[in-house]
Parts: sequence; C-alpha cells; structure tokens
Amino acid sequence: MNGRHDQSPPEHDGGLSHDLPVLARRRMIRLMAGASLVPLVGCTSQEKPSASPSSAAGSSSAGCAQIPEETAGPFPGDGSNGVNVLKESGVVRSDITRSFGDSAGGTAEGVPLTITLTVVDAASGCGTPKKGAAVYIWHCDREGAYSLYSEGVTEENYLRGVQETDEKGRVTFTTVFPGCYPGRWPHAHFEVYGSLADATAATSITNTSQLAFPQDVCDAVYATEGYGDSVRNLSSLSLEDDGVFADGHERQLAAMTGSARDGYTAALTVPV
Repeated sequence: MNGRHDQSPPEHDGGLSHDLPVLARRRMIRLMAGASLVPLVGCTSQEKPSASPSSAAGSSSAGCAQIPEETAGPFPGDGSNGVNVLKESGVVRSDITRSFGDSAGGTAEGVPLTITLTVVDAASGCGTPKKGAAVYIWHCDREGAYSLYSEGVTEENYLRGVQETDEKGRVTFTTVFPGCYPGRWPHAHFEVYGSLADATAATSITNTSQLAFPQDVCDAVYATEGYGDSVRNLSSLSLEDDGVFADGHERQLAAMTGSARDGYTAALTVPV
C-alpha cells in the first residue's frame, strides 16, 4: 500500500477550483450577515448559540443556524461521482474500519476513533433531536487515500458507512483517525438524509458538511506509527488557511476526548 505514494498524489477534494462555488456562496452569506441582512447564529456540541456572524447556509427563528454547507469533494461514493456504495448491502453499519461485500476485505489501520454526531432540528433552536434521520460518513485512511477511488484501494470500501439516528438524534461510528494529505486540514465528510430509506437509495440529501479535528489531537496522533506523511503535510497547513474551514470552523470543530494510546472520541452537534 505504501507504494502508491511513489506516484503523483490524487487531487484530493478537487482542489481550490472544485471548492470555489461552495466557498463563494458561503463568503457572500458571511458578508450579508456582517451587514445585518442575515441574522445567523451557530451552536456546537459544547457551546450555546453565539451572536457572532456565521457562514451557515440557513437559519431559524430560534437563532440556531444549520451546519455550514460544504463540498462533498470528488470521492463521495454516493453515486454523484461514479461508484455508489450507498446501495450496497452492508453499508448500514457502525464499525466502518473494514471493507464489506464483494470488496477486497481490507481493514484500515490507525489510532482508534469513535465519532458521534447528534442531528438536531435547527428550527427548534437545536433543542429537538432528529430521530429517524440518517447520516452517511466517509474519510480518508491514515495514508490519505479514499477507498473506491485512490490508487491501491479502489477495491476497498472501508471508512464509509450509514446509520439511522436514535431517539436522541445520535449516530456513532467506530473508525480510525484519518491522515493529513497535501492541501487539506484533517477532516471527515458527512451527508444527512431525511430517512434511512433516502440514504440507501442515495436520494434527497438534506445537508452536506465536514467535521474538523483539533490541531493538538492531530499532533498527538501523527506522532504515532504509520502517520509519518501526515506530520509533514500538517506542518504547512492551518485551520485558518484551509480552503473549506478558513471562513469559519467553530461549528465544525469536533469536541475530543481520549489519547493517542487509547484512542479518541469526537463529538459534534449537527443542526439541520
């Protein structure tokens, strides 16, 4: 698997040209918010709503803004760019570390990570859980490769999975901490659907966004075995300069607990 790094790296997330339409739209909303034309307020998994302007794509009368809309990148696996993993039997699962179905059956290695997303109704001021919604999550492996797309792992579908939210609006995925590839801050992608049926039919996405990981956690993880390339890649990046998170990452930054030795837990509230 290491041999693919001798090749030119794939254009992860499509680069700046791929992200520009989304970023331009979000910056326009920020300018409108700054002019008091769009009263947007955000909330995170650990913070109360703030009165500061936000880059979110929507708002509610209760003052809780929707999760910022972001690009899905070129490797979503949802049928919008080639392969569609959402219609495969086995994609509905909590442990996404292994490939499933007719794939190669590989396992993604790395520091253990548990991701819990809590989907809530933005119109209720983040107070009402969205029971029965569904979340599809995906991210790169510790070498920065995306299953189904990147050289060497096109036959794998690990680090991808779907779950239905419980009565508290929560989904929890068992995975490994993603690596850092050139040009992008460490992150995970996710799509929210109105129901599990919508998700497995790959229709009616309600929200597409990304979760960011704090730098101190990234530094600790990347000091462990297998993340050597990530150390170098992260050293030239910052959240403030990232092409996706530069215009506001507070409501997308995961709350983290744990350690590189024992594994981490990431939590984020997702208003939709």
